[in-house]
Amino acid sequence: MNSERNDGDRGSVAPRPGREAITGAVGRGGRRRGRRRGEQPVVPDAEFTSYYGKPVLNGPVWKVPDVPGYLFLGGLAGGSSLLAAGYHATGHHRAATAAKVGALGSIGGSVVALVHDLGRPSRFVNMLRVVKPTSPMSMGSWLLAVYGPLSGLSAASAVTGLLPRVGVAATAGAALTGPAVASYTAALVADTAVPAWHDAHRELPYVFVGSGAVAAGGLSLMTATHRSETGPARHFALFGTALEVAATRLAEHRLGMVAEPYRQGRSGRLVRVGEALAVAGTASAFLARRGRLGRVLAGAALLTGSALTKWGVFEAGRVSAADPKYTVVPQRQRLRRREQAARQAGDGAPA
Repeated sequence: MNSERNDGDRGSVAPRPGREAITGAVGRGGRRRGRRRGEQPVVPDAEFTSYYGKPVLNGPVWKVPDVPGYLFLGGLAGGSSLLAAGYHATGHHRAATAAKVGALGSIGGSVVALVHDLGRPSRFVNMLRVVKPTSPMSMGSWLLAVYGPLSGLSAASAVTGLLPRVGVAATAGAALTGPAVASYTAALVADTAVPAWHDAHRELPYVFVGSGAVAAGGLSLMTATHRSETGPARHFALFGTALEVAATRLAEHRLGMVAEPYRQGRSGRLVRVGEALAVAGTASAFLARRGRLGRVLAGAALLTGSALTKWGVFEAGRVSAADPKYTVVPQRQRLRRREQAARQAGDGAPA
């Protein structure tokens, strides 16, 4: 079809309004062009929809609760290894042993959840046949293959007392790779077309690391046998809570309408309850320094809050993939901004 028309008066060619044309465009003074003062619009403002309300994207097919559990347990393992190294360096050997065992159990559960979601263990093994730096799944598989044995050696040495030098080296290695284990899953979900995940690729790693620190602090509070062992756990939980809440707020501010699933509906409730439990658990950890029961309750709140936050992020992605407006409306807005920038650059170019 011909997309141009001739202007008989000027002899110029003007573009025909295309799909991006806005019906009843607003001119200067806030009035629609061609409408007299005081007139009311006959046709209501159009709202975005898609054909038959069908989603534009194929939503994630990951299983529940496998993948939310995989995200949560990976963060717990990475945070626990980092906290275990701190306990070991400061001479809190009982707390360090508990954190090392917790890290091993968490990464084991995370791998089990991942393999169950994949369907067959061979699919996980097949991902280790190649090294693809551009694939978060490939690099994450290799990261788990390195971190898992390190956390296992660290925990085994701490429990049995055998090979202490090997245990120290494994503890250091697990602590170095722990933050990557806690954050690579954020890169994994952000490397998709799901709007709530992809658009938040800058902030999600900080949210996941903060959530992992919250969970690790909660686990250490629950397993601590002496009040002197709870100090690092409290401060670690405080750090994680502050990082998680700050990164979430920054993402909500930057994403605009795409951040609605993080604030509204079931996914929004999960995220908000998770944040509230993290804040409440951290405050309780500092208030209940002497009471064993108070520390256990604070730790349980931190663990539950971290799990709900990860589940909320997962659900927010599914909601944004199911609703086509979160895909199409931001694309149109970006296209209009690029067109405006191109016009401004053309107007400012020398003749």
